[in-house]
Amino acid sequence: MLHLILSVLVMLVMVGSMACFRLSQNAALWVAASLWLLYIPYEYLMYRRVLCSGECNIRVDLLLIYPTLLSVTLAALGRAFWTRWQRQQ
Repeated sequence: MLHLILSVLVMLVMVGSMACFRLSQNAALWVAASLWLLYIPYEYLMYRRVLCSGECNIRVDLLLIYPTLLSVTLAALGRAFWTRWQRQQ
């Protein structure tokens, strides 16, 4: 359940970032927020044991999902801040 709550919080941060940096026309923010929006239903279905075969305690899929989400999110936020900083100068 903690994965689901944290995912929703991060998704809200990403949507807020998209709203703040809407003027930058940054596609990376849209990609990152979309990936989080796709991950939340996936995590919920894993939590409800719809997508797993019973033993969901060891989540090997997260070894691929979390680094991907983290790197895309950080890259998108970094690019958004960089674009915003360049426009101010």
